[in-house]
Amino acid sequence: MGLAYNECAYYMHDVMENFAFEVAETARLIRREANKRAAVLGATKAQWRVLARLHRTGDGVRQIALAEALDMEPITLCRMIDRLEEGGLVERRRDDTDRRAWRIHLTGAAAPVLARLEEMGIGFNADILDGISEADREAALRVLARIRHNLDQIDQELDQAS
Repeated sequence: MGLAYNECAYYMHDVMENFAFEVAETARLIRREANKRAAVLGATKAQWRVLARLHRTGDGVRQIALAEALDMEPITLCRMIDRLEEGGLVERRRDDTDRRAWRIHLTGAAAPVLARLEEMGIGFNADILDGISEADREAALRVLARIRHNLDQIDQELDQAS
């Protein structure tokens, strides 16, 4: 015999509430451990994210586009770029097409830092995925990608409605 509507609704609510909690809690613990490991290399997780994003997207990203990509307030990113610039890892250059805008470039000094961060990231991923089969890893990635897709759809629908 199937579950009554109220029982089914409660069950789905409970499962989804636990799912969202588990994802959020796991993300919090990942961030905490990543911060610890990045600190050993003299960087914060936030600085690591900036350097990694610049490395992935290529040189000369507009500062405002970088802030959007990192889901970060522009003033917060500005301060972070200041620290990275002081450390000699990035430099700001005026945008040729818009004198008000800045483009952020990695310096040569960033290459060995990025290599150490990448090596640390490989070890970190190996540690957190230890004991999880390849099939489960792939399934988890598919599920997370679908959740992001669903969230993007919801966001677009809300933008269109407002």
